[in-house]
Amino acid sequence: MRKLLFLAFCVAVNIQYTQAQDRITGEPFATRSEVLGQNGMVATSHPLATQIGLDILKKGGNAIDAAIAANAALGLMEPTGCGIGGDLFAIVWDGKTQKIYGLNASGRSPQKLTLEYFEKNNMTKIPSHGPIPVSVPGAVDGWFELHKKFGSKPMSEILAPAIDYAEKGFPLTELIAWYLQRSIPFYKSKNFPNITETYIAQNRGKLPNEGEIYKNPYLANTYRKIAKGGRDAFYKGDIAKTIGKFIKEQGGFLSAKDLSNHKSEWVEPVSVNYRGYDVWELPPNGQGIAALQMLQILKGYDFSNIEFGSAEHLHLFTEAKKLAFEDRAKYYADMDFFKVPVTELLSDSYASKRRAQIGKRAGKYNAGKISAGETIYMTVADKNGTMISLIQSNYRGMGSGMVPPELGFMLQDRGELFSLKRGQANTYEPNKRPFHTIIPAFITKNGKPFVSFGVMGGDFQPMGHTQIVMNLVDFGMNLQEAGDAPRFDHTGGASPMGETTTNTGTIRTESGIPYTTIRGLIDRGHRIGTVRGVYGGYQGIMWDDKNKVYHGASESRKDGQAAGY
Repeated sequence: MRKLLFLAFCVAVNIQYTQAQDRITGEPFATRSEVLGQNGMVATSHPLATQIGLDILKKGGNAIDAAIAANAALGLMEPTGCGIGGDLFAIVWDGKTQKIYGLNASGRSPQKLTLEYFEKNNMTKIPSHGPIPVSVPGAVDGWFELHKKFGSKPMSEILAPAIDYAEKGFPLTELIAWYLQRSIPFYKSKNFPNITETYIAQNRGKLPNEGEIYKNPYLANTYRKIAKGGRDAFYKGDIAKTIGKFIKEQGGFLSAKDLSNHKSEWVEPVSVNYRGYDVWELPPNGQGIAALQMLQILKGYDFSNIEFGSAEHLHLFTEAKKLAFEDRAKYYADMDFFKVPVTELLSDSYASKRRAQIGKRAGKYNAGKISAGETIYMTVADKNGTMISLIQSNYRGMGSGMVPPELGFMLQDRGELFSLKRGQANTYEPNKRPFHTIIPAFITKNGKPFVSFGVMGGDFQPMGHTQIVMNLVDFGMNLQEAGDAPRFDHTGGASPMGETTTNTGTIRTESGIPYTTIRGLIDRGHRIGTVRGVYGGYQGIMWDDKNKVYHGASESRKDGQAAGY
């Protein structure tokens, strides 16, 4: 009855929005039906990458083989969001052992770059581009760690489709063409080396538009070296030497030795129970536990009596976000350098104390007191019940602007996310992993896999994860509707980079949120704004244990696709 009332409400207040859909089933904002399959499912932000993953599954590969193959393809096909110059995180449900595993494949800061360097140069913030924010790229080591533990097919076969597309070319999709046409001119304007040679010269001297063929033979050659020589070909061979030499020439600090010393880390995922569903995230240096903190606070409210998209819904969500993000700013960091009080932050008692601070109007909060020291997301599931939730990124879209010669990829600028204020959890130190925004997620129910999902998009990600969980659990949406539903976020407040809270921030909404909600939020003292394209890129796979069927969903705001068989 509640869903029928909401449907009538949307039709009444937002006729122009719903007329664009005209679907005869499901929520009015749904863009498509769920994809269904019994043997396997792949959901990525690019249809060709999805098909590559599906082909691997059909040829006998498992979910991890398919995920690596699709991620390699995305590094070629969506260079505006990911690539082997960046980091990787993954959560794996292993169908064989019926256990959940977590991988932190993020890189560390250069050993020879110190906090004193920034202080000597009167720098209060790490630059967003150039050689200084470049940290060790962890993605390739992440591939090989996943493959060593769970993979079945040889890496030469796994990387072959991406190599073939890089050499022969593929047509650019609408969104990626749009981003490339804006990103490449920006990097060229900064006079960064090798931009033209890598992204333009290889394509007949012109940056392709939508539907035009894009090639990257340099990346094909790099992938070929990795397929043949393994992870050491990247971290200890000519590739590492080329990266180290190039960054030194540009005035940076990342060295071949930094790459040689790199290693990923298998970690224990952490969870909270939200109304009978166990929601899993990875512990810091990522921000995944912010979503868990939000859910811990929000489960104290009865959303069966609160409509989706209402002022009360957005108000409670926003206040929970503010509280969690204040803790994020104070406590989240590389746990090799700072004892993050994860257990305390996720406890019911702590959530109750934080929840008690929420009132009827927009609030301004501080971190709690505890006794303690553009990205891609994709997911794959196979016929054996293994599911992988994987996220991979360069940060700030394409990354730092640093493109080593003839390697075909840009290095990340994750080092920007350190604080330069002494004494903070996330203060810069050599060989330290920066605070990280990219986070994979997973849901289990009664000890069985339920949903592998993620939502990319910087600071939005914990908010996106929380919205997906609430859409599924509280508002009864199916997997595709949960991603298509209008989104909202909150900006402002403290950050792990040293910023402090000065006001109550701003709620930003997509067009599907009705004006009556906006008006209700204003009445509660919230500031309202709009922004284009910050609401992430969702992919999801759900396992129906009763019927033994996978449900797949893909982000309607992107170019992607879910496909199963």
